[in-house]
Amino acid sequence: MPPKIKQLIKELERAGFVNRGGKGSHPNFVHLKVAKPVTISGKVGDDALHYQERDVKKAIEESKK
Repeated sequence: MPPKIKQLIKELERAGFVNRGGKGSHPNFVHLKVAKPVTISGKVGDDALHYQERDVKKAIEESKK
């Protein structure tokens, strides 16, 4: 069972990412050590898609460098 969008957002926030807003249901999360913002689309109760999980993991790993 895939995680929910809400879980991905919590993981990003725990890793130090900040929501800088966005259009509609597309919040953008930024971190000082990560060059590209992470955009999460969908409602918080929706299942996360595979590419969203991958992007979040990649961004969190990059923030630890």
